[in-house]
Amino acid sequence: MSVNPELVGRVFPPTAPYLVGREKVREFARAVFATDPQHADPAAAQALGYPDIVAPPTFAMVIQDLTLQQLLAEPDAGIALERTIHAEQRFAYSRPIVAGDELRATLAVTGVRAVGKGAMVTSEARIVDADGAHVVTATSILLIGGEDA
Repeated sequence: MSVNPELVGRVFPPTAPYLVGREKVREFARAVFATDPQHADPAAAQALGYPDIVAPPTFAMVIQDLTLQQLLAEPDAGIALERTIHAEQRFAYSRPIVAGDELRATLAVTGVRAVGKGAMVTSEARIVDADGAHVVTATSILLIGGEDA
């Protein structure tokens, strides 16, 4: 296994604030075929009680990606991007992401498990708003192929 097992328990610094833009939410919604009006029309979102348009649930991946970039850049991780497959993704929401949110994310590596010549790396990105209130935890499992795989 080329992945460093000592990654488990490592917590990375919080990301810079990410301001969720209305057009970014609309673009993402179109890309994932989320056609519900709450993803594009502020009036439709407000009718549901939200201050602005609501991001599709998988939008959290945009913010989580910033944390995964930290992990992939870690010199002692032993993770080679060219041998990496995003194997699984889960989200646990406290509330939806809406346009205007300013979000930060902190990544923690929660597991490294040998799989053949490679490894599975599990990480959790805790995403909070500008007040520090939890919005969503995004759990990712990366499958890293071994050097001879």
